[in-house]
Amino acid sequence: MKPYVICLMHSSLDGRTHPSRWRPKGAGTDWFETIHDELGGDAWVIGRVTGSEFAKGKPYPATDAKFPRENWFARRDAKTYGVVLDAQGKIGWGRADIGGDPIVVVLTENVPDSHLAGLRGEGVSYIFAGKSEIDLGLTLDILARELGVKRLLVEGGGVANGAFLRAGLIDEFNLILSPAIDGAKGAPFVFDSTEADSDRRAPITAMMLESTRELGGGVLLLRYLIKNDPQAASR
Repeated sequence: MKPYVICLMHSSLDGRTHPSRWRPKGAGTDWFETIHDELGGDAWVIGRVTGSEFAKGKPYPATDAKFPRENWFARRDAKTYGVVLDAQGKIGWGRADIGGDPIVVVLTENVPDSHLAGLRGEGVSYIFAGKSEIDLGLTLDILARELGVKRLLVEGGGVANGAFLRAGLIDEFNLILSPAIDGAKGAPFVFDSTEADSDRRAPITAMMLESTRELGGGVLLLRYLIKNDPQAASR
């Protein structure tokens, strides 16, 4: 069964997600981890660009070893997993967890064996969810089946969020909205796309405001339930 998927993001009033660019500075930027913990996911997922910000290593060296394109888990007993979409195997981790949550990398089958050797050597779990592009529906199925994930938090960046949205996989959207403005070009948005997906729209049929919560200092937490075309996730 598909996990219940919640997208959690923190943005300025103009939908930008880099607090260092916001004015006034520091407007409610300490709420994300608090709400993250309150939502209580079994796993959280980020894209490659965001994942790279946590990496401490370098690309893994070449190897003569060969590995089957099968899911490999260093751990199956964690309370929470940190899932990173890295289709082509670009991130050298230099660590096995983020904030104590074991890393699970989502790969495609065309990654080099050297990358698999590097992940195994560092104790980083990985799953395969497509031959050359990541199938997000398959990703959710594997996380539920193999690791028992029932509640997944999607936490950016914008391209990863947008991919889940367009696949019709997001059930709930929680937005921490700060009283600040970016107001300039170049910053990422809460939801974005690659150029190839720029004309593709999300199959959302309804959004219902479930709650509005004042967090203090003009910061709001908006919770929306999302209704998708029931055929979207199967297409």
